[in-house]
Amino acid sequence: MDTYKRTGLVFARGRGAELEAEDGKKYLDFTSGIGVSSLGHGHPELAAAIGAQAARMIHVSNYYQSREAIELSDELCARSGMDAVFLCNSGAEANEGAIKIARKVGESMSPAASTVVTLRGSFHGRTIATLAATGQDKFHEHFGPFPAGFAYVEPEDAAALDAALGPGTCALMLEPIQGESGVVPLSEGYLRLAARLCAERGILLIADEVQCGVGRTGSFLASSRSGIKPDIVTLAKGLAGGVPVGAVLARGVAARALGPGDHGTTFGGNPLAASAARVVLGVLGAPGFLEGVTEMGDRIMATVRGWKHPLVKEVRGAGLMIGIVVTVPPDTIKHLCIEGGLLVLTAGSDVVRLLPPLVISDAEIDRGLAILRAALDKA
Repeated sequence: MDTYKRTGLVFARGRGAELEAEDGKKYLDFTSGIGVSSLGHGHPELAAAIGAQAARMIHVSNYYQSREAIELSDELCARSGMDAVFLCNSGAEANEGAIKIARKVGESMSPAASTVVTLRGSFHGRTIATLAATGQDKFHEHFGPFPAGFAYVEPEDAAALDAALGPGTCALMLEPIQGESGVVPLSEGYLRLAARLCAERGILLIADEVQCGVGRTGSFLASSRSGIKPDIVTLAKGLAGGVPVGAVLARGVAARALGPGDHGTTFGGNPLAASAARVVLGVLGAPGFLEGVTEMGDRIMATVRGWKHPLVKEVRGAGLMIGIVVTVPPDTIKHLCIEGGLLVLTAGSDVVRLLPPLVISDAEIDRGLAILRAALDKA
């Protein structure tokens, strides 16, 4: 179905931060499959783990358990400081699970609380419920009616947030860095205010870290950069390096909310995905790895700012999640980059988005930035 703005490129293979098209032309990948291929392409340890697990056992029903899923769950809880995890297949599914937990916890409150507050500019998925949670009107066209129980506030508006978190609210769901709307980080002060208000009023705080989590910003969870600890965190994208997986991490009452029959998944947490995710966590846990992600991101942003290019209005982000605000249509820059052998993304209406693999080298960063500079000069 014609649901994507295809570029016409057909890729055949990849290695590290490089992809090769069927015609033999090679491209530097500053997209990671929209933040998914965290270890790049053809990572030897990841490929070996997937092959070995496929030879042993790919899937078992969740009526049973696998050692791979048990160990992944334990490691995710240890890394995040959470108490329990539900493994699924995608970010939208993870956010659906978080919403269900919040609604069940809210049901026990007096009066029953069912509203989930989200932020304008947010993006939480493409299922009907997660579209309803998404605070962007353009994603709501054609697909209503939507389920009730969602409300939106402008980000960084303390008064609006205070007013919205009333007795009927069960949760506040936010992205520490809004990805699809243009790589927009929420301020540390705003995140701390949100966490305090939720804690004071018995409202769950949900951090949607589908795009900004799993080391993308230089820390395992982006929320930890502001010193907050959400009640629920959702992960997906880069968690298994390209194998579909999602996770709902929860603590306290949220971790105990769901019982048998409340929620489920056929494929979620299968041994293949769990084995792949454990490799990713192992690489991220190597000494100095996440610090390196921060350093590389800082260098990219400083370099682009240092150009003082007339087409660049702003550079923002954290780690290897970077948005470059431009004064021309970002698609123009994207297509010029493709001509030069570089893959980039766009976001919002005026942002070129960079999500390179977390294992990218300094030399590859320099090559990619040279192509990006040439594209800006040509636009």
